[in-house]
Amino acid sequence: MLKFIGKRVLMMVPVMLGVVLLVFSMMYFSPGKPEDYILGDMATVEDKAKFRAENGLNDPFIIQYFNYIRKALTGDLGISYTTKQPVVTEIMSRFPTTFQLAFFSTLIAVALGIVTGIVSAVKQYTVWDNICRVLAMIGVSMPNFWQGLLLIILFSVVLKWFPSSGFSSWKHVVLPALTIGTSSAAAVMRMTRSSMLEAIRQDYVRTARSKGQSEVKVVWHHAFRNAIIPVMTVVGVNFGKMLGGAAISEVVFAIPGLGNLIIGAIKVKNAPLVQGGIMFIALAMSVVNLIVDVLYAYVDPRIRSQYLKPRRSRLGRKSAKGGA
Repeated sequence: MLKFIGKRVLMMVPVMLGVVLLVFSMMYFSPGKPEDYILGDMATVEDKAKFRAENGLNDPFIIQYFNYIRKALTGDLGISYTTKQPVVTEIMSRFPTTFQLAFFSTLIAVALGIVTGIVSAVKQYTVWDNICRVLAMIGVSMPNFWQGLLLIILFSVVLKWFPSSGFSSWKHVVLPALTIGTSSAAAVMRMTRSSMLEAIRQDYVRTARSKGQSEVKVVWHHAFRNAIIPVMTVVGVNFGKMLGGAAISEVVFAIPGLGNLIIGAIKVKNAPLVQGGIMFIALAMSVVNLIVDVLYAYVDPRIRSQYLKPRRSRLGRKSAKGGA
């Protein structure tokens, strides 16, 4: 297992380097100069030249890139152009909000996706199956920003049940979590349905039914326990995506999260904050995927057996040496 974890950690290194190179290149070669956005039109040529010199923007691309990598390895992601605060400080002040939003969205996705997936599989080819599949299709096809606007109009403007912006109480979490969670619930529902259909056709399920066990026990105790393994992977991957994909919902609901911070930095070409924020999200997604892979290998004996080699006993080794 340790060998498996070590390989997965090593695989994260080229991924992170590739992400940094891609984002760094996009910010470097994109139109516009950061000093024009940060200092404004009233800044003098001397002020702009001083800004570029202080932030090392006069160096060639390759020099800037390797300087950034060298500092990033020590935990220094640079200084924000606008607030003059360390990028790490800016990120850590916003990330808890994004994490909470992703966590509650995942709870909604798991609750809706697993229940509808089981119902759809158990009631295959019935009206309940068709309803669940149509709802899943709607959840996949509807953009988050459009769904968020509809929820604001219905629950904030018309019914006045929940606030439309902010993130200071549990009421502020409901609408954005529903917006993100329902779209992810569609993917969880599809995987749950597929896994359950495969599980309920297995011999051990038929044996449990032949013993007179209740349908609820057969479905939850026998079929679902074996069908949950691939669902865990989908849930983990979606949670990682939510950390980076919550930016649109954060903008729609005016949530002070990491995604909203990055979008604001892109508008003024605040390169250190954009690069640091995206790299942090990529690292968080990689860690989540690593945890999911480890749990998958731990739960499924077939995966675990590929990395846990049987150890030979001392007696076996001695007998082998004696035979030699």
